[in-house]
Amino acid sequence: MAAVRKPARRGLRRRFASSAVPTQWQESSYAEIAWEKSRSAATRWAVFGSLLGVVFGLVLFAPAAWLASAVASATGQRVLLSDARGTVWSGSAIAVLTGGPGSRDASSLPGRLEWTLRLKGLGFELRARHACCLNDTVSVHLKPGLGRMSVELAPKPDWIGQWPGAFLGGLGTPWNTLQLGGSLRLMSSGLKMELVQGRWIVDGQAEIDMLQASSRVSTLEPLGSYRFSLIGAAGGSSQLRLSTLEGALQLNGEGTAGPNGVRFRGEARAATEADESALNNLLNIIGRRNGAVSVISIG
Repeated sequence: MAAVRKPARRGLRRRFASSAVPTQWQESSYAEIAWEKSRSAATRWAVFGSLLGVVFGLVLFAPAAWLASAVASATGQRVLLSDARGTVWSGSAIAVLTGGPGSRDASSLPGRLEWTLRLKGLGFELRARHACCLNDTVSVHLKPGLGRMSVELAPKPDWIGQWPGAFLGGLGTPWNTLQLGGSLRLMSSGLKMELVQGRWIVDGQAEIDMLQASSRVSTLEPLGSYRFSLIGAAGGSSQLRLSTLEGALQLNGEGTAGPNGVRFRGEARAATEADESALNNLLNIIGRRNGAVSVISIG
């Protein structure tokens, strides 16, 4: 019986051995499966790489027109960057003031406003140049956050920008009626504005001087020079002040700007009785007449 069992075990070992060795068909199937997996992975990476390239290209070469559209939207169509050229990161445009949607009033500055935008820390640094109106290069730091946006104007030892008074005529009434002459000069020792839940919080100080002002509705020229001050305190309302530096037209007032809006009370009057007749039309436009005084009231 032992002689009978030995051939049976050798035959069983041969059957096990033959079943453990892959056939040519099995080897081909494994190769096809591996190739399909490799091709699928390569396709996924190719699609991902293409999408990443498109996103990177859009960010790197985003047209300047996108920035112009954002500025127009943020200012209610009152500040426009016309004929925008270049990219969001490095471009130029013509600065225009308008009275808003549907307004026919518009005024532009000579030359082109140029800018560069780059990453800095957790935000961006905007550097602007405008031969006509900016004092060399002006830097603004932008820091976006969750539900907030911080804008900080870098201080300069003298003045930041100077614009012709006639530029305000593009804003419409009453500026288009006044047709101001003279110049506007911006100065600041540091100003930070933060947009939080739809309202602005101001910290720092800025002053706008109206120098050698004139108006087509008055025969007196110049009317004088004036200063408007914005004094902000983080977490509180900002203080507004209007004062006369010198001139035949005297302007003075105070107010606040905060969560409840802007409130301002002031008055305009002639410095002398001799100047009152020449300033009469202008005083009627500036505010509500109360004898020789024109009362200015906002809010």
